[in-house]
Amino acid sequence: MAQFAAVTKAVVPAAGLGTRFLPATKATPKEMLPIVDKPAIQYVVEEAAAAGLTDVLLITGRSKRSIEDHFDRAYELEEALAAKDDNDRLAVVRESSQLATVHYVRQGDPRGLGHAVLCAAQHVGSAPFAVLLGDDVIDPRDPLLTRMIEVRSRYGGSVVALMEVDPEQVSQYGCVAISPTEEEDVVTVTDLVEKPVPGEAPSQWIIIGRYVCDPAIFEVLRHTAPGRGGEIQLTDALKELARRTSGTATDDEAATPGGGVRGVLFRGRRYDTGNKLDYLRTLVQFACDRGDLADEFVPWLRKYLADLP
Repeated sequence: MAQFAAVTKAVVPAAGLGTRFLPATKATPKEMLPIVDKPAIQYVVEEAAAAGLTDVLLITGRSKRSIEDHFDRAYELEEALAAKDDNDRLAVVRESSQLATVHYVRQGDPRGLGHAVLCAAQHVGSAPFAVLLGDDVIDPRDPLLTRMIEVRSRYGGSVVALMEVDPEQVSQYGCVAISPTEEEDVVTVTDLVEKPVPGEAPSQWIIIGRYVCDPAIFEVLRHTAPGRGGEIQLTDALKELARRTSGTATDDEAATPGGGVRGVLFRGRRYDTGNKLDYLRTLVQFACDRGDLADEFVPWLRKYLADLP
């Protein structure tokens, strides 16, 4: 079996404007909106660290300084908590700065997810890497990223996370055409379509915000024209890598195909925090799962719903 380079780095795009959550995001990055008492982006970095990726690059933009502060030490706060012997809160405060070695680069011109990933090229170099989108929070009880890294180690190339949705939802996402492999939860991706026209989607399997990318993606992104929304789409670059291994590439392209694209069929728990309604659902779900909150919160929630007119 071929030996493929290990995945050790994670890239987390966090340069979006968060317009869906205005005015809350006028001065606060959307990635810092809390899920109960922890910002959403910390869950993402925790997921990367749990999968063994302790070198994390955050792609940021203007007005994102609070993200950097969150993953830095807060000496004054730590000293104040230590002076009070408040060790529980002290541990919580220190936790975010101890998760990983966190680096930052700014995406000066917001030109889409593909462009954000391209901003990581210098840091990543010629190694494979994971991309984790902050809008998608994966339950830590479902180690999706670890499984994707395992698939990369076996097949090489790039790996995307896929979830099956109802037909009416497909047009909101990037969608894939797939063929099976010998593994039940692994497929070969033969085509990708960004937000297909309703009724024309190649399947009901959509791409969610987890990717493991072969470094060949960078060269493809450098030559990827703006697509849907006038932005450089990561989906378009992955589509090109899938095409190169499907027999439709030119000789020059086929010489460096990038290893193709596989998909991991994910049937676990995913929380979408990218819009208000799903964000509220996420808050309720997390609160109901919290041992320190559920005993009081769940009965209150039941009564509140029962009393609604």
